[in-house]
Amino acid sequence: MPGEPHTRVERAVTGGGEQSGPVEARETSGVTTAGLLTYVKAHGGPDAVVRLLECAGVSATAEALADQSRWFSYRTRVRLFSAATEVLGDPDVMFRVGAAAMRSGLAHSLLLVLRALGSPRQVFRRLPRAAAKFTTVSTMEILETTATSAKAALHLHEGYEHSALDCDYARGLATTVPEIFGLPTGVITSAECRVGGGRTCIYEVTWERRSRLPRRRRTDGAADRELAALRGQLRTLQSAATELVGSDDLDSVLRQIVARAGEAVLAPAHLLAVAAPGGGPPLVHSAGIPDDQAEVLARRLLGGEDLGPAAVVVDVASARRLHGRLAAVYPSPEASMDDEQAMLAAYAGHAAAALDLLFALDGARVEASRAGALLALAHELAAAADVDAICSVVADALPRVVGCSSASVMLWDPSTGQLQARSAANLLREPQGVFYETPLRPEDTPELVELLTTREPRIIRDADSSPAVRGLLAQLGVTDVVALPLVADGTFLGVATASWEAGEAPEELAGDVLVRLRGVGDQATSALQRARLLETVRHQATHDALTGLPNRVLFRERLLAELSSAAPGAHVSVLFCDLDGFKQINDVLGHAAGDELLRQVAARLRAAIRPCDTVARLSGDEFAVILPGLDDPSDAQGLADRVSGCFAEPFRLDGRDAAVGTSVGVAVHEAGSSAEDLLRQADAAMYRHKQQKGSRAPHHAQAPAGSQGGRQEDGVSA
Repeated sequence: MPGEPHTRVERAVTGGGEQSGPVEARETSGVTTAGLLTYVKAHGGPDAVVRLLECAGVSATAEALADQSRWFSYRTRVRLFSAATEVLGDPDVMFRVGAAAMRSGLAHSLLLVLRALGSPRQVFRRLPRAAAKFTTVSTMEILETTATSAKAALHLHEGYEHSALDCDYARGLATTVPEIFGLPTGVITSAECRVGGGRTCIYEVTWERRSRLPRRRRTDGAADRELAALRGQLRTLQSAATELVGSDDLDSVLRQIVARAGEAVLAPAHLLAVAAPGGGPPLVHSAGIPDDQAEVLARRLLGGEDLGPAAVVVDVASARRLHGRLAAVYPSPEASMDDEQAMLAAYAGHAAAALDLLFALDGARVEASRAGALLALAHELAAAADVDAICSVVADALPRVVGCSSASVMLWDPSTGQLQARSAANLLREPQGVFYETPLRPEDTPELVELLTTREPRIIRDADSSPAVRGLLAQLGVTDVVALPLVADGTFLGVATASWEAGEAPEELAGDVLVRLRGVGDQATSALQRARLLETVRHQATHDALTGLPNRVLFRERLLAELSSAAPGAHVSVLFCDLDGFKQINDVLGHAAGDELLRQVAARLRAAIRPCDTVARLSGDEFAVILPGLDDPSDAQGLADRVSGCFAEPFRLDGRDAAVGTSVGVAVHEAGSSAEDLLRQADAAMYRHKQQKGSRAPHHAQAPAGSQGGRQEDGVSA
């Protein structure tokens, strides 16, 4: 007998003493409690069952106590036995309950196993194993057997208080053994409780010889009981199959498989280990085994290890696939019986068929959900207004479509040469902040170099990644990543990633997972292309093609925005200027030189204004500047002087220096005037300045509310 497997299994299912608290110790089979309720109801009616539960003071319901797959504590058993004696008013009731067990239609699988042994004598020889199916608090020993008698000893384990009612029940059960073979009920010829004041009870049962009975009487009862047991076993299997197929929740099905395995094979513990259909840790359900030990035993089961002779193990397999393994576990090797493996295997076949159906339905639901998610993604991407919105939609869709723990979209910035996070899904706030603040550079990240050069997907695992990536994965709490390059017309746009936490990734990431990721990536690439095209069109519609400055349309939009958002007491000013002698530049040096002049003027104006200001080219050689947030209207004069100073140095055109001047006009917005008023005032001031070339300061105009003109000052031409 292999020592280590046996030792581990024995520790898993053997407990010492009684347990208190809401969790029932697994010490008494539900076959015992179900038989008691059947007898009480038959002899006292339904009301007697209600009184029985009240008198016993147990928390279990009648439905739970009638479930043969359940187990209860020794204390619950003794309380029920005492209550039955009181409710039915019969001091010998527990002997009668035991003697009626064979006629109660319970434990069909055990009856068939015992029937196969061939004679009462052979059954008594195996009775210690059968007793272990009903209780874990006592051990039976057969002291001697003959063709018509058997002497048995029942040893109560330490930590339990002896109950005479329990002995009565055991003796009653012993008298039913001959009934299995169609013989009359046995007779107890001697009985002694607590021999020598100890924890052992001894009794002897006798029965009639088979040859003394008429042939009809000898065979009919046995055949009837065997037929009834077969029918009962069939009903049990059919009921279990119906329950399993009728559920659409995997966790519920696995719990039912374990629960109903207790009816297929009576044992104090059962264990089911099923390989997860989508990869990841195995699905483990057990009864009578602590969770931590169940996990260890499940790994051994799925690994094909032998749990030893104390366990009956069968495959949960159909014609399509091997789902896992199911085990009935006993405290010792002597508790299992012949033919139990065949019975457990028959039940496991029903369980495998149910799992086939459930996985097929679940797969169909998942695919339908993913198809719906892809359709929703297409609609959401169509409505996304910009690149950031597209990245957010794609990241949120990836877990639904791919089935990953988290996801992200990172975009390539060619100006800085780095990959920058733009959106993430299912990351906690702190890791998400780290992700956004950690750009990836080719010089630090070989994985990025490979994505840039091959443009092919890459599977990244924390164990074999570069230090930079390994550190980032650790901060994000993920171990497995599939990175898909987003490439449009040969241009590398960025990367979409699907990631998993430790132990959650499917075994195969390069198959179906990658196909679904590509499906999302294709939509993301098209949407990013469209967004960038729209951004280009939008930029062209609002910017000057020659200088890149905002055009008149965008200038007006920003002026309206500044006017509407100006804080109380703050002033918004507009500076208007055009170039002096621009026509001569075009006539003498040509239009190419004129275009270059305009580009250089735009660059100088950008350098002269504040970050919050807006400079625009309105038309030809006319430029304008929005000056928001001025505390004092006179501050506009200093900014106008700075703009005039841009023209102090000559411009370099066509290999020669060209001195170009400017005329500048300024208008400050006051309450009641509109954006159009402000532009007209600045334009008028600029023309006055052009006409007054001797002044050293640009013309400054302030218009009163609603007026078309304003206060005039001397202007200058720079």
